[in-house]
Amino acid sequence: MEERQPLILDRLEKQGACSFDELSKLLGVSTMTIRRDVDGMARRGAVIRIVGGVQKADAPSYLYETAVHSRLAVQRESKRAIARKALELVVSQHTIFLDGSTTCLELAKLLANERKGLTIVTNSALACLELGKNTENVIIGIGGQFDANSLSYVGPQAEDWAKTLFVDLAFVSTKGFLPSKGTYESFMPTFRIKQIIAQQCVELALLVDHSKFGQRALSKVLDISQIHAVITDDQAPPAAVAALKAGGRKVHIATVGEHTRPACENRRPACHPQVVADFSEGKLSGGTPAKTTLGRVVLPNPEP
Repeated sequence: MEERQPLILDRLEKQGACSFDELSKLLGVSTMTIRRDVDGMARRGAVIRIVGGVQKADAPSYLYETAVHSRLAVQRESKRAIARKALELVVSQHTIFLDGSTTCLELAKLLANERKGLTIVTNSALACLELGKNTENVIIGIGGQFDANSLSYVGPQAEDWAKTLFVDLAFVSTKGFLPSKGTYESFMPTFRIKQIIAQQCVELALLVDHSKFGQRALSKVLDISQIHAVITDDQAPPAAVAALKAGGRKVHIATVGEHTRPACENRRPACHPQVVADFSEGKLSGGTPAKTTLGRVVLPNPEP
């Protein structure tokens, strides 16, 4: 262990986090040996043991991911606008992937309300709940160890399952984005799924609001060469947008403020704006009963 510890620390210094499998191959020992080494180092405070691997112990706090609950309201209007723009890329019969980001959660709400005939793969429990409201799409949930912070399924089982899936279009978001280099994140179990899907998809679209540009996190996740399209908002740095286009990336700009109402407000045609479903009581506004079927609310036709 004394011989391997400096090598493990050196690797973490370079890339922030490593999986047990990666260290096993690097050092030529079994994953069980690596786990024992990491356990001993973690007890001394030299590293932090995480699901499926290890990360640096002395990184500044701003490099780490925050819980999904605290991210739901951050840049919400930008996320909704970006999700609406991303929806334009989705056509019937597509097989797509959504990660566990809050931006992809906004996209999941739109897909459930405005698209059918899709096969949608995700490791996000929240996205599954939203997508399940539409029974005309096939939803595939990647299972594994449940992570309470991201509300996603992670770990070796989830990664192995992800390796068997191939999708037409993958939508992912990120904590930090350097247009000349790629994406950066802090929590290895969730970003390992993205790295695997990036190798399995025909096209990958990055959903990233303006606040993520120029930000770096603990580990590099995707190289810019793996990103085919970038969907951002109209406050993104113009120089960065120009650089992305010059580098061959497709860039889609969403205008914040246009069509950014929550998806649940768009379920009925504009000609009947008075019909609003009250899910908690199973009634419509005015007390009209609403019939529920497999998580969907079937609204009776309004009076002419």
